[in-house]
Amino acid sequence: MNTQTINLLITEAEKARTMAYAPYSNYLVGAALIVPSGNIYTGCNVENASYGLTVCAERTAIFKAVSEGQRHIDAIAIVGAPLNDSSSDYAYPCGACRQVMSEFLPASGDIDVIVAKSTEDYKIFKLSELLPNSFNL
Repeated sequence: MNTQTINLLITEAEKARTMAYAPYSNYLVGAALIVPSGNIYTGCNVENASYGLTVCAERTAIFKAVSEGQRHIDAIAIVGAPLNDSSSDYAYPCGACRQVMSEFLPASGDIDVIVAKSTEDYKIFKLSELLPNSFNL
């Protein structure tokens, strides 16, 4: 994946983070993914007083893509930090999000997962590194 695409995904994830609804944790997360057609889908975390009903930014972006007919993800960027803190640490996807990602692998067989503080400070992993033994039927 080229630097231009990486930067675009991080920038879009940062924009999505500003839309997060996180009144309980005050931890705002944004995600942006790209599909094989080049379309980008974004999402933010949406918390709920009943914590189990909270939805992560990654799954929001994935579900938006799937609802638009997409079935494969090439890469996803994730940014997250507490309210009023733009880059405290890398925001890694939770186990549930990792498992959902594994449902939509591209033809290459793996997804690039970008965890970022900014366009200058990020790490890239393969999903298979972050979820070595995914549940598959």
